[in-house]
Amino acid sequence: MTSRGYVSQDVVVRFAPSPNGLLHLGHAYAACFAHDYARERGGKLLLRIEDIDSGRSKPEFVAAILADLRWLGLDWDDAVIFQSDRLDSYAEAAGRLRQQNLLYPCFCSRSDMRAVFEKQGYDKGPDGPIYPGTCRRLDPDQAAERMKSQPYSWRLDVAKALLLTGDLVWHDARFGDQHAVPAAMGDVVLVPKDTPVSYHLAVTLDDARDGITHVVRGVDLFASTHIHRLLQALLDLPVPHYVHHPVLLDETGSKLAKSRDSASLAVLRNRGVDGKSLIENLRKNIFPVGITLAKD
Repeated sequence: MTSRGYVSQDVVVRFAPSPNGLLHLGHAYAACFAHDYARERGGKLLLRIEDIDSGRSKPEFVAAILADLRWLGLDWDDAVIFQSDRLDSYAEAAGRLRQQNLLYPCFCSRSDMRAVFEKQGYDKGPDGPIYPGTCRRLDPDQAAERMKSQPYSWRLDVAKALLLTGDLVWHDARFGDQHAVPAAMGDVVLVPKDTPVSYHLAVTLDDARDGITHVVRGVDLFASTHIHRLLQALLDLPVPHYVHHPVLLDETGSKLAKSRDSASLAVLRNRGVDGKSLIENLRKNIFPVGITLAKD
């Protein structure tokens, strides 16, 4: 791998579900896309379980993930990876960013933010309202005093970070070269109040650690890549290639959710549906009634 440049080695892809519910047809499509992308190029597919949220991650959901993938006929290489085994590495990376004065403590709760948005309005980003930087403007001494008694998260000061990195680019196989615009996501949380690390920091570190050359995932995560590219530059990590594929939608036009039992793979498996036939249909973009493929 080349630092701050695109990786140049055999293809390594990952499928990285969270064990906080049962997988659904959207996960099957994503797993199939990643699996086939790797296999068609003679590469490796890694299975990474993103179980950093200990309050929601359950062993029975891990077992269901493994059973679902085997039922679909999708295999993977090497031992299953668990993010919960890597908490020290996330803490170390967050510490490095704090040493650069790129993180600041945020004491805002969801109710605090709702009150601010209702009173002042808000700028809308790809994932909803953009954090207005309330705690970024706190006096350092005041923030230090509040940290002694109040819960807080650590947010990335995106504007300050961009002063260090300058302009950044990344490449997507479907959408071409992209100029990173992390400010569109606002000052994202990297260390939440109630979990050891956020998705953004963990996935960026793990993709580098696992030697992922091609990040193959749904287009719903396209905007997050702008933040991930910034973190790669700040932490001197390699830049993978990206492939953002379409996602499946339900009959309302919404992305499939784990709460949708009718699309749960475990339910389909228990009904006697043939998993390998299902995956072959997904490869041909043949979906059950009510399920469609987004047009991006």
